[in-house]
Amino acid sequence: MRKSVVAIVGRPNVGKSTIFNRLVGERISIVEDIPGVTRDRIYSQAEWLNTTFNLIDTGGIEIGDEPLLVQMRQQAEVAIDEADVIVFIVNAKEGITAADEEVAKLLFKSNKPVVLAVNKVDNPEMRDEIYEYYSLGFGEPFPISGAHGLGLGDLLDEVVKHFPQFEQEEADEDTIYFSLIGRPNVGKSSLVNALLNEERVIVSDIEGTTRDAIDTSLTRDGQDYVIIDTAGMRKRGKVYETTEKYSVLRALRAIERSDVVLVLIDAETGIREQDKKIAGYAHDAGRGIVIVVNKWDTIETNEKAMKEYEDKIRAHFQFLDYAPIVFLSAKTKKRMHTLLPMVQIASENHSKRIPTNVLNDVIMDAIAMNPTPTVKGKRLKVLYATQVAVKPPSFVIFVNEPELMHFSYQRFLENKIRDAFGFEGTPIKIFARRRN
Repeated sequence: MRKSVVAIVGRPNVGKSTIFNRLVGERISIVEDIPGVTRDRIYSQAEWLNTTFNLIDTGGIEIGDEPLLVQMRQQAEVAIDEADVIVFIVNAKEGITAADEEVAKLLFKSNKPVVLAVNKVDNPEMRDEIYEYYSLGFGEPFPISGAHGLGLGDLLDEVVKHFPQFEQEEADEDTIYFSLIGRPNVGKSSLVNALLNEERVIVSDIEGTTRDAIDTSLTRDGQDYVIIDTAGMRKRGKVYETTEKYSVLRALRAIERSDVVLVLIDAETGIREQDKKIAGYAHDAGRGIVIVVNKWDTIETNEKAMKEYEDKIRAHFQFLDYAPIVFLSAKTKKRMHTLLPMVQIASENHSKRIPTNVLNDVIMDAIAMNPTPTVKGKRLKVLYATQVAVKPPSFVIFVNEPELMHFSYQRFLENKIRDAFGFEGTPIKIFARRRN
């Protein structure tokens, strides 16, 4: 079931990014120590009252050199298109400005729920100064302080009230749902068309849960697939053409609903930072991943060239060392036959479950080969391990002191689990827990 989307909107310098960071908490400030993945602060997840939702920080959207008013309008349009609920931020220390009123006009036209937050109310005496903001027409203004974290609970209580009720999708367990993500013009549409033309077994068009998207079914060798369309965001003027960050927003909903994500790279133009950002979201979401190098017909296609290109990808995408790489051309259909079998392998591994006794045999053999580390005279003791989830496969290792489990030793155990059970095409998660 898809998560609600909340966008933070307002003119510059009202504290949007500070509030964004407060709401997402440690998710944004503690970045995984994984080489080769780049994070930006435009998008993250937050949680309130046991409800997880997606949060967009329009303060992190860089439009370009357009005048200020144009930038504000463009940012608001992004929020209007993507959000289920909009948080409109104003600055208590400056009063209502003409720019605030301009943003308010745009939000009125959206017919989306808007919650008004008056930021920089840093002490109780300032609460009496919020009443002028009723004139903006969005009902009760909520006094908050992003800097001090005051009033955010009341604000989130109101935001959650406006979340739409999404119907649970009737997903067939035997059907593999996959999406194609990547920078603009890497050939996503061409690849979808090549898959459908090659198979000529379009079962039906299924209405997707993402706005303006249609999912497409196909069957090959008795396996049912659903291709999740990532064209969920309409272009409005030049705003979606001026920055590649919007391709991230467009891909996120598709990632959310996928079992496997195909990360497309253009063989001709090579690897860009944006490729790593988009792939990083699929990795963080715990989806199965296959890296697809498209337009392989445009460069020299011998075995040596393929090996060199693969080495380059591995160097740039160190955090996706588990993801298989497929080289193909959607245009000429060369090597297209290699794609769907790899999607199937990634999907099977994504939902693979390992018996507890077999898992523990592998863990104990690994420890015998490389004994647990000692920290300040205290040795890590591994008691036993068990798999607690699939999609992605997740394991809990019960130990005497979880803080003694260093990242490098956890990585060693992950590698041994992969050596024993495969898990090609899927991330796996390992958690150290103290046994009660």
